[in-house]
Amino acid sequence: MSARRILFTPQLWGRSLWVALAAAGSAGLLAGALMFQALGYAPCPMCLWQRWPHVVAIAIGILAVFVPRRALLGLGALAAATSGAIGIYHTGVERAWWEGPSSCTSSGVTGVSADDLLNQIMAAPLVRCDEVAWELLGLSMASWNVLASFALAGVWLYAASKRA
Repeated sequence: MSARRILFTPQLWGRSLWVALAAAGSAGLLAGALMFQALGYAPCPMCLWQRWPHVVAIAIGILAVFVPRRALLGLGALAAATSGAIGIYHTGVERAWWEGPSSCTSSGVTGVSADDLLNQIMAAPLVRCDEVAWELLGLSMASWNVLASFALAGVWLYAASKRA
């Protein structure tokens, strides 16, 4: 069977289209994050953590279009879901449901000496993970990432369910 015939097989194109949409969704989320960054909304460390699984999902998407293996689609879903899981953790930190990593949240100043406090201030990141920089409809960027990431994981799983 020729390469052209394989690429234009309706079933393969159907799966490839969904894979491309999932990868494009991750690319869109990354582009949005970079746009916000360009507008002056500096990312906190946890925001950056949420970006890496989308980079992986994009790479898997590109590979899966050319190497149609169902296992790759599962990995794409896992990558998107990983970003969503990190987003849940980040949302919980923002809403003070649980404590975040000490490297990007405030632990308070009770019982801290002036020298230790100054050292904490000097070592602190410019943007803290426990502060919401932007929100829409009561949801922070981390929360929106949760919704979008799990939706993209669903697209990956739908692509995996399609026959090759």
